[in-house]
Amino acid sequence: MWGIIPAAGNGTRIQPLAFSKELLPVGSRIDPNGVERPKAVSEYLIERMVAGGATKICFVISPSKSDIVSYYGGGIGRVDTAFVVQPQAAGLCDALFRACPLVAPDEPVLIGLPDTIWFPENGLAALPDDRLSFLCFPVDRPELFDAVVMDAFGRVEQIQVKQPGATSPWIWGAFKMPGHVFHELHRLWCEPGRGDEYIGTLVNAWLARGNEAKGIKAGENYVDVGTLGGYRSAIQLLARIGNPTVRAA
Repeated sequence: MWGIIPAAGNGTRIQPLAFSKELLPVGSRIDPNGVERPKAVSEYLIERMVAGGATKICFVISPSKSDIVSYYGGGIGRVDTAFVVQPQAAGLCDALFRACPLVAPDEPVLIGLPDTIWFPENGLAALPDDRLSFLCFPVDRPELFDAVVMDAFGRVEQIQVKQPGATSPWIWGAFKMPGHVFHELHRLWCEPGRGDEYIGTLVNAWLARGNEAKGIKAGENYVDVGTLGGYRSAIQLLARIGNPTVRAA
């Protein structure tokens, strides 16, 4: 199973940084020698993808992000790694579909954002293998994210992309699908007049053609670490439930 991590963005919301935002130290980890080391924010997503069944990780990076290759290029435990380049910033969909040649139609795919920290750590295990499904989290301000509107049975009716007055408090934090659905979405995205920037608008068009997706309300805590305020919130969250070595500011 592939875990695809879009990591080509410039991180303008939290600049200036002297390194890629995906390598921002948040909390710490203990290395194999028992030494405490800083932990890059993207390591949290990788851990969650591996817990969800990923055996391979693909980073989609920009040409300037060689530091991500240096950091992860030696491998991530027993997980294989691949790096795909997005030549220029062209939105989340463009970044994700750069990985299409790697994904077999019968192979499940996990997708998440590398500048987020969320709990529970095993949340991706709740997502089925046989359909497009979203791991959903309750937040106070869904209008800042992609809100997932579901019916009483968890079927996704609409993704509200950063919509003022969002009608659902649930947002997606990660998602999973079979490889053939990933390729279906890619073919839809390639149709004349589309080229969506956001995955939410593309999924809405896919749903309008009679397809179905599931929203799984298994998420509990979600923090976007892409802003300074989010960074502070992540430190506080880890101090409270996720990393005993972290001290809240």
